Amino acid sequence: MEPAVRVVVVGGGVIGLSIAWRAASRGMSVTVVDPAPGSGASAVAAGMLAPVTEVHYGEEALLELNLESSRRYPRFVAELEELTGADTGYRSCGTVTVARDADDLAALDELVAYQRGLGLDVERLRSRELRRLEPGLAPTVRGGALVAGDHQVDPRRLVAALLQACRRAAVRFLPERVVAVEAPAVILEGGGTETGEVVVLAAGCWSSQVAGAAAAFGRSVRPVKGQIVRLRRGAGPLPIERNVRGVDAYLVPRAGGELVIGATVEERGFDTEVTGGAVHDLLRAALELVPDVAELTLVEAAAGLRPGTPDNAPVVGPTAVDGLVAATGHYRNGILLAPVTADAVVELLATGEVPAGMAPFSPRRFDKVLSR
Repeated sequence: MEPAVRVVVVGGGVIGLSIAWRAASRGMSVTVVDPAPGSGASAVAAGMLAPVTEVHYGEEALLELNLESSRRYPRFVAELEELTGADTGYRSCGTVTVARDADDLAALDELVAYQRGLGLDVERLRSRELRRLEPGLAPTVRGGALVAGDHQVDPRRLVAALLQACRRAAVRFLPERVVAVEAPAVILEGGGTETGEVVVLAAGCWSSQVAGAAAAFGRSVRPVKGQIVRLRRGAGPLPIERNVRGVDAYLVPRAGGELVIGATVEERGFDTEVTGGAVHDLLRAALELVPDVAELTLVEAAAGLRPGTPDNAPVVGPTAVDGLVAATGHYRNGILLAPVTADAVVELLATGEVPAGMAPFSPRRFDKVLSR
């Protein structure tokens, strides 16, 4: 019997934990190095799994990856929940995109035409049809679109389940901060080292800050701040049943009575302060769409840092540095892309081959930038 591949995963967010769980389940020896697993951007994410609703012009390759990961999600969470007995908050609920005025409506019609041109399943709704579907929407809405196939998950519950699954799979956790990569080893803030056969860098927005990473993909991963608001119902149901997306905010209703409103997109470096202006803007945008949000109890306002890249696409695969694999840069799709990223990285670790669908997201696409 061949000895297990020894893997060091840098980063304990949803991407790192998913990789660690899947790798350990394949018989690999896995260590996750993170001072506080599950406490980064994953803990602040809203958990919309909406590849069709959130498609952007010119990002067709990313759309295909998002769709593939979305297809894998039911099995991913089913296996996770069966193993741990945990509830990840996964549910299929659909998303309605809402137009408030004539300008929104024109933009929505363009988006729907683009989505249909890509063969995506989207239903255009008149105002009356939209409010029949979601009576809690403002009576002034002009129309909308329904993507019935969208779903959601509770990222905090998901991460808690992944932590439990990793421990059951004998993943070792090292509560240290990595300051440098010297593949196949990492240098710890306390002065020690942790060595494997392969290092997987899944440190989110901090990935480019780790010494040694610059040789792999430069400073291509940067922090993009996002602020969210969480509210909770008192008695009775939430005012909406589906994910609701407007121009300035989205609303994600949880089955347990929580409503998440997000999210700002701010180029503020590593700042994670919650600001009154952002909270005001999010609540105002939500109230314009769903007036009864005013009756909910505010329970939390939080900020996190997404790992952005120049092309908004993830960085996944072998790097120019021997023994260093990247799994970062997922920007606003980290929760959605966890299943497909984990499968791809574990396939690479097991066979040395990267699935064809991951080719557009190789770290090597930044080689020309590094050579300048």
